[in-house]
Amino acid sequence: MNGQPELTIIMPVYNMEKYIAKALDQLAKQEDPNFKLLIVNDGSKDKTVEVAEQYRDKFRYFRILNKKNGGLSDARNVGMANVDTPYFTFHDGDDWVEPGYTAYFVRAFHDHPNVAMVSCGYFIDSPHRHNKVVGSPNDGVLSKLRTYGKMTNIFNSPVKGYTWNKGYKTAVVRKYHMTFVEGLAFMEDQIFNVHYIANTNGFYYNAVPLYHYWQREDSMVHHFNLKMVPDNVKANWYVWKTIFASLIEQRKEHKQDHTNQNLISEGNNNERKG
Repeated sequence: MNGQPELTIIMPVYNMEKYIAKALDQLAKQEDPNFKLLIVNDGSKDKTVEVAEQYRDKFRYFRILNKKNGGLSDARNVGMANVDTPYFTFHDGDDWVEPGYTAYFVRAFHDHPNVAMVSCGYFIDSPHRHNKVVGSPNDGVLSKLRTYGKMTNIFNSPVKGYTWNKGYKTAVVRKYHMTFVEGLAFMEDQIFNVHYIANTNGFYYNAVPLYHYWQREDSMVHHFNLKMVPDNVKANWYVWKTIFASLIEQRKEHKQDHTNQNLISEGNNNERKG
């Protein structure tokens, strides 16, 4: 837990003065405090920044980036562009985490160095229910097909397409110039994750719940508007187009590997006969 931090937590915020204190209180209690906290203020009009500044001395590495309002995807992209640690994750300003949250991501990447993404489980909290654990206890390294399945499962998956229960490798994002799609009402996180998996190999998850997803009644995600209809069609089209193209490419690679193995085997047999 000493030395340079390996993990950055990107926290995009917009008008979060009512909630950010709880988020920062819990992050300040992490078992592994050696991480960087990067708060991206997306043009808040309330006292979000003033509340956040009160926590500066509670963290080893604390930075606030102020920008004009551009939406969640834009704020995430700005955050990713400023990451200088090997790994990063995201944290919404109205959610909170368990004490083992930051340690989990670093440990998971160390224990599974060949995977490109790691994921933890989560709770769903709301004014009407608390600490609802999603999914059943399980863990493991998954194939690309099974990873897609858990990311797109809309029911009881401990993975899904969220960003806040995922750990990412900065080198992957830099190599493939990855950014979040802007202009969508929702699902931009699932699009990003599917694209990330399509370009990499190796996914590890552990369903142990470490993140609390607060379902606010006033959240935009839970209030229907007409823009959601075309955005839903567009987002799902992109997600499934990416998945199918990725699996077809993977099948071609497997067939080519099998062909190469047969050629090598035949060559060895001919050498023995000669």
